Amino acid sequence: SVEDVMNDKIFDCSVFVKDGRFTIAEIASIADALDFLDEWPIELQDILYQTTKRICHSAHDDRYPLDAARNAFAQWAKSANILEDIAPIPAWMTGPKSGPGGVLA
Repeated sequence: SVEDVMNDKIFDCSVFVKDGRFTIAEIASIADALDFLDEWPIELQDILYQTTKRICHSAHDDRYPLDAARNAFAQWAKSANILEDIAPIPAWMTGPKSGPGGVLA
């Protein structure tokens, strides 16, 4: 079914990228990655961008491993300085009081 095909294209782990100055986008699938790449400004579309887009299209067509395409997208995002390194917040950091040096950014 169509649903099964779509489910296969979801990343094990989302990639988070800056989308404009104050927004963070979650890239959770090949479709998300391709949508994001399609919106990327033409003047910023370098060789790495072209390669990444080709890899994502190949993964979308089952001609390239999904996790490898995810990693390629993450590498491209890092090179474009839009990769957001969002990790789960450790429990001790979510307490009500901030400890020594625990300045909230």
